[in-house]
Amino acid sequence: MKKSMNEMVGHAASASELLKLISNQQRLMILCLLHENEMSVGALNEHLPSLSQSALSQHLAQLRKAKLVKTKRQSQTILYSLADSKAVEVIHLLHKLYCGSGN
Repeated sequence: MKKSMNEMVGHAASASELLKLISNQQRLMILCLLHENEMSVGALNEHLPSLSQSALSQHLAQLRKAKLVKTKRQSQTILYSLADSKAVEVIHLLHKLYCGSGN
């Protein structure tokens, strides 16, 4: 029982970190946009005009450090996409609950 309690504490810490990251409205919007498809900083910035490009880059850096997003280079452009399967599931559920038909 003790081992499973330690595991539960570890899982709770991981879940808490994910929830802290997505509790920021701007980061949540970034993740929601990336839920639909991979995007460049410029494309994300077009969808989030209230966010400066430097602030957007800082949010992306935090998400990348937490391994929630990944990048790939396409010639001169860096594309961002969701990387963490748990984050994908959470964003998918939030999208279904708040952005699905009937809302």
